[in-house]
This record gives sequence, C-alpha cells and structure tokens, in this order.
Amino acid sequence: MDNDRIDQIIDKHQGKASSLIQVLLEIQSENHWLPKEALERVSEKLQVPLTRIRHITTFYKAFSLVPKGRHEIHICMGTACHIRGATHVLDTVQDLTGIRPGETDMDLKFSLETVNCLGCCALGPVMVVGGKYHGKIAPTEAEEALKNYE
Repeated sequence: MDNDRIDQIIDKHQGKASSLIQVLLEIQSENHWLPKEALERVSEKLQVPLTRIRHITTFYKAFSLVPKGRHEIHICMGTACHIRGATHVLDTVQDLTGIRPGETDMDLKFSLETVNCLGCCALGPVMVVGGKYHGKIAPTEAEEALKNYE
C-alpha cells in the first residue's frame, strides 16, 4: 500500500488522532494486514506515537501485523458449534488449505482462524469465509464453499 492511499484514508477521517482505529481498520481491510511502513506513516500523519499504535495493534485481535490471505476463514469452536461437529469442519479445512489456525497459505489466498463464538449458535457449526456465513455446515459443504473463492 502506498503512502498516497494511506494519506487518502487519513484525510477521509480529517486527520484526527481520535480516528486511529478506524484508519487502521480501513488500511487493513484494503491491504489484509498492517505493514510496518503503513504504521509509521499513520504515526507521522496523525501525530500518534508509534509505540501507542503498536500497543493498539497487538492488543486487538482484529489487527494483523503479518500478511493475511485474501479470504479469511473463521471457524467457530464455541460449545454449540463444537458439539455439532466443528472439529470435523476444521479438520477438513486444514486438509484442503494446508494451513492450521493462525496461519496463511503461501499464495496468500486463505488465512485460517478459530473463534470462540460468532453469535449465531443456532446455526452451528458455523464457518465464515470472507465475511459470508455458512451455517449448519458439514465437512463436505465446507469443501464446496471454499471452491467458490479464487
């Protein structure tokens, strides 16, 4: 991500330091992670110490300081999903993508994460790919769902 695009995002928020989290979220949304150079630019433009930005980006799980795939896969491992077979869905996704939770594949196509709850327990097991929810998903359906992502 180039500095001009980072500046546009900052300008959209009137260059206010109080918009720091929104700025970081937008940068990450477009870039799929927060490179050090982007954090340095945000620090400079918003006049927020880089140490404060690093504290925020390491505190919130929503932020990533390492490259993420174009499509993030989240599999709920909460109680309702777990007892309905979420571990089988996770095993299938791991086999298909070759990655484990917390990892990103070499092509930067997929990143895999497990979560404790997605807030839709009645639909368990639940898998979210790129923001799209797949409820009551069976392992074979997980395979079909992943085929739709390039």
